[in-house]
Amino acid sequence: MTDRRAEAQEAAAAVVDDTRTRVETTARQTATMAQDAYGQAREQALDMAAMISDSVKKQPVISLLIAGAIGCVLALLLGRR
Repeated sequence: MTDRRAEAQEAAAAVVDDTRTRVETTARQTATMAQDAYGQAREQALDMAAMISDSVKKQPVISLLIAGAIGCVLALLLGRR
């Protein structure tokens, strides 16, 4: 009976180790994918900020009008609460 118990414990330990390894691998892969996504999003945000900055420098009056219109819309929406 002791042999069966030892075998069962060894089998359970092997399953736990295998599961732990799979979870750790999945966690590492997920972390890598999240870091890659963050890097891409950051790069896109920086590119967009540079593009907006260039647009504002080229057409400051239009930029002010757009900002004013956005402000008015937000004031109307938030003022209704």
